[in-house]
Amino acid sequence: MIAGPKELNAFQYAWRSPWVRLAVFLAAGYLVYHFTAQVAGILANFMVAYLIAYVANPMLKWLERRRIGRGLGVLFVLLLFAGILAMAGVLLTTVATQLVDLVRSLPALLNSLDSYLNRLAEWLTARGVENVDQMRQDGLRAAQEYVNNITGNLLPLLQNLLRPDGALLGGLLSIGGWLGRLLIITLLSVYLMLDYSRINASLLRMLPRPWQPRVLEFSDLAGQAIGGYVRGQLLIALFIGVAVSVGLSIIGVPSALAIGFLAGIFNIIPYLGPIIGAVPAILLSLPFGWLKPVLAVAVFVIANQIEGSFLSPMILSKTTDLHPVTVLLSILIGASLFGFVGALVAVPLVALGKLMLEKYYYSSRVYTEGP
Repeated sequence: MIAGPKELNAFQYAWRSPWVRLAVFLAAGYLVYHFTAQVAGILANFMVAYLIAYVANPMLKWLERRRIGRGLGVLFVLLLFAGILAMAGVLLTTVATQLVDLVRSLPALLNSLDSYLNRLAEWLTARGVENVDQMRQDGLRAAQEYVNNITGNLLPLLQNLLRPDGALLGGLLSIGGWLGRLLIITLLSVYLMLDYSRINASLLRMLPRPWQPRVLEFSDLAGQAIGGYVRGQLLIALFIGVAVSVGLSIIGVPSALAIGFLAGIFNIIPYLGPIIGAVPAILLSLPFGWLKPVLAVAVFVIANQIEGSFLSPMILSKTTDLHPVTVLLSILIGASLFGFVGALVAVPLVALGKLMLEKYYYSSRVYTEGP
């Protein structure tokens, strides 16, 4: 049945009311939210697959310019990712084994820490320092809480990870487990890599036509800013992990590879990453005398000073096209406003803002001719 003029006029009249529009938008928003909650897992798999295709697309274009077909390039990318995952699996197994040994030895190392703090407290008290005993108790209590958290949360996970059978393997083999998700993500990423341009065009076509040029420009700017920041953070995390592992290995601290891995992974969290890596290194070096703990602290201080004062501003300024001073101010302001989350997102947001200024504001009449 085709709606007549009266029905259309009634609809247009009702739509003029802001309350009707508000009710319709709220109902549509609720339906979208409810639907998204139901398919959140599927959307997450698609986003991971799309991210893989996004990262691999420059390599596929490079291969196409050298007359290597898209299908063969996708096969090469899959083999490359499989090799990286295999090497990462070997490394993670080694690191997990060292982490298990490290976590198991932490409770026993608290006795060494208690004895060391007692001797330090006696030395400080003899020189007239006040409240030494309270500081000793606070330090020992903090270390005990740290060890309890690590032992209670990380140790069961690592032991389950290293088991050749058991619940983890069963979860991997189940269709809803990690293996099923990995197969789905791999299949989706293959299709996305093969038809990357066409799929992007289809997604863009869903938007109103007047919006499409701006959305395309904004997506390019966001990819440039966020992609540069991610590449920079990966380089910095790699430097911290390698530097800490090599430094602790030179001074003879056990489980140096595991501690370096922790330091590199958690380096993306301002202020917390160095502590997470430094505390196990100090505890493990206590039984060898006072010199090794001092050297372990020196390794972390030197690595983080190089990263914070030189490497991070230099790498992030190149990958995000920002001045090192701008990078440092962005991180400090983001951390002061929103904590470590603000420090994480500050640099890519500032980089995106700079690109938007150059693209839209500096070329506008408002900037060139004045308001």
